[in-house]
Amino acid sequence: MTDVPEPHPETVMQSTVFLDTSGAYLGRRGPVDRQDVALAQVPRPVQDAVIAAENRSFRTDSGISPSAIARATLAAMTGGARQGGSTITQQYVKNALLSPEQSLSRKAREALIAVKLDRTHSKDDILEGYLNTVYFGRGAAGIQSAARNYFGVDAHDLTLAQGAALAAIINLPSYYERAGSDAKVTATLQRRWAWVLDAMAASGDITAARRAGATFPAFRFYPPGDTDGQRQYLIDAAASEAAGRLGITEDQLARGGYTVHTTFDLAAQDETAERVDEGTKGVPDGTRVHAAVVALVPGDGAVRVLYGGADYARQPFNDALDGAVEAGTALQPFRDMKLAAPLTDLPRTAAPTPLRLASAYATAAARGTYATPYTVTKITRAADTLYTARPRTSATMPTVLADTLTKGRHIAYDLYDPLTAYTGTAGRRTRWQSIYDGQLAVTVALFAEHPAKGKHPATPAPLPAATSQLAPDLAGTARTALLS
Repeated sequence: MTDVPEPHPETVMQSTVFLDTSGAYLGRRGPVDRQDVALAQVPRPVQDAVIAAENRSFRTDSGISPSAIARATLAAMTGGARQGGSTITQQYVKNALLSPEQSLSRKAREALIAVKLDRTHSKDDILEGYLNTVYFGRGAAGIQSAARNYFGVDAHDLTLAQGAALAAIINLPSYYERAGSDAKVTATLQRRWAWVLDAMAASGDITAARRAGATFPAFRFYPPGDTDGQRQYLIDAAASEAAGRLGITEDQLARGGYTVHTTFDLAAQDETAERVDEGTKGVPDGTRVHAAVVALVPGDGAVRVLYGGADYARQPFNDALDGAVEAGTALQPFRDMKLAAPLTDLPRTAAPTPLRLASAYATAAARGTYATPYTVTKITRAADTLYTARPRTSATMPTVLADTLTKGRHIAYDLYDPLTAYTGTAGRRTRWQSIYDGQLAVTVALFAEHPAKGKHPATPAPLPAATSQLAPDLAGTARTALLS
């Protein structure tokens, strides 16, 4: 007569994760940091570690522990301390199917549903549901998010030592989440970690030799550093494109549990950001230097670097994607060209976006073949691939004219001298630099302003002398990072 209720909406809601071109974690969008994974994606030693930590009779029990229920009931009736000891099945029922209310009636219903669930579902199904919903601290619900937040890996890459640590955390996640950054917490967790491994060795889940060889894992620092400075620019661009490819809204994307594989190279992006920071330290007070850096793959369109601002929290506007920067002589090579779409009106554009000008130089590097810039290579959900990018190209620039931009060198093999363009003379406001060959095209734009103050809007400012070498340095940094 007992019905098994459907999971709460918030327990099945998932976030969407963004990865860079090498699979490194870029960030997420969504109200809950959770992504479902199949039990087969969780290494068996990690499963066994959770069972050893939370419910050693899980594989054979009926879904409940009568002795634990008796202790909890007695404590509730006498006003004693709350008792633990719920089985994994009961914990799953409590976390995903019922309200967090603490009462005898709710506890009784929890037990009935746990028994029914155990009779109607396999142990693997229950364990999978539990691992995808249990809270691990650091905002992570489920084993996949926990693996990323604590160790920077996917669940299927967890080691025995890492899995035992996560299993140990479940008992008190709000306390143990500081492991790695708080010495006392780390020492306490290490003792519980050893207890989990000892239990696994005693039950035969691991050998004595494997137990002896286990070493306490290193954790990612918590709380993490502020990533809004850069990564949110990348996620904004990729989220907009991904939603468009799937024909959904960005809100639906964020709540859908997708994995968005992007074109970005996070290491090169970080090196570029560091170089901007170093190169603007000598800027006088009252002046803000804006830098935009775009690195594209000629003939393909993949965007490897997209530096659009120093701090997303202060300036969510992306200078590389949407900023109109005075071009000056940066457009000179294209002035007399008869270009096809989508670059037809480029020679007449006084202030193109850095992405648009970068795509023009990338077209020259590809001997006249324009490739539409893109930031998403693949979109998956669970085991399904929902979208795979294919370069979209067109003959946009006459080949003979494109070849003149390479100074007569064979672009497929040779590097060439940077093509540099400046606007103005002394006290110039913008500076452009583009370097390109068959492998990569990098465009940098710099401009300065006096920030808005009170009722006074921002006004253009001359580029400070301290930035005289910043444009070529940025172009070289991005290129070296991407091609090394």
